[in-house]
Amino acid sequence: MTRSLIALAALAVVGAASAQVNGFAAGSGSSVTVFGVVDATVAIGNGDTANKTQLTNSGYNSSRLGFKGVEDMGGGLKARFWLEASVANDNGAGGATNVNNQATGGALAGMNGSQGLAFGRSSWVALNGGFGEVRLGRDYSPQFWTLTVYDPFGTNGVGTTQTLNSSAGGVVTVRASNSVAYITPSMSGFVVWGMMYFGENASNAASQAGDGAAIRAQYDMGPLSLAAAYSKTTTGAGTDVQTTNFGASYDMKVAQLIAHWNKDANTGAADQTGYLVGALIPVAPAGTVRVAYSTSDNGTAKTNKFALGYVYDMSKRTALYGTFASLSNSGGAAQALNGAVTPANGSSTGFDLGIRHAF
Repeated sequence: MTRSLIALAALAVVGAASAQVNGFAAGSGSSVTVFGVVDATVAIGNGDTANKTQLTNSGYNSSRLGFKGVEDMGGGLKARFWLEASVANDNGAGGATNVNNQATGGALAGMNGSQGLAFGRSSWVALNGGFGEVRLGRDYSPQFWTLTVYDPFGTNGVGTTQTLNSSAGGVVTVRASNSVAYITPSMSGFVVWGMMYFGENASNAASQAGDGAAIRAQYDMGPLSLAAAYSKTTTGAGTDVQTTNFGASYDMKVAQLIAHWNKDANTGAADQTGYLVGALIPVAPAGTVRVAYSTSDNGTAKTNKFALGYVYDMSKRTALYGTFASLSNSGGAAQALNGAVTPANGSSTGFDLGIRHAF
């Protein structure tokens, strides 16, 4: 994946900037890395009903604290682990997680409850080798990865694609708990990622809500990147949600063009569909202009968003950024930006101004 794909770039920056400590016996070929992001944002939201100004976090990259490790066991075989927690650095709270991929599974609440630090962003262990990687635990869902990789704003801040903000994909839209995943090695730029996840219900339960499976295929070669994903998650007795999406980007050097399309299909409800078109434009000496237009609708309610932002890299670890977004609703939709309130068919604007530091 090219460096300017925001979600992957964030992980690369974190890894490169992290501090390593010896977590195993000397000379064992093993290490543990402590890494993180602290991102603070002054967020302003304007709506037709009410405005809001707040200090929040994760306007450019998601604030986090993590630990990752690897043991080289020889013969090309490695064991890896990853523990990553959300951090609300504007107030010191930890992040939330979900235990069973169901709406009732959010018992480990962080930012709105008493839970401290929960490794809800990622918590998995894996075996890696020439065969690829087998990964067990809580991780990003394959269907989400297409949305974040092919979004100039990396699904962070006020510019986040409307296909995510209006998603009807349910609890596993971003991450899935209790998952078993397999990722193939790259074959001439082609990688397949398959995942199964479990709601951990008894076999005689009325439904197997929270169970699901997803698959994603990605192709990267030179300036071109393509991906497609599909998932199906049980939501109740005889009901499910199915998500299908496609993404693409092409790096023209003077600008990277980015697009994606997404559909969430819930049993007994109208499909939620949407798309994004955008670009990342490098500006000398160390800046990037981000621009995107995204939309989502269910055949009646529709929301459109335009976002424009600028990132200035002060160093490899630290960046200043600003984002403006404008949103319009129709068909009864009433979404607003940065905590503002607007009535059905109203409009909203939002601003982010912040600093991101990775370590």
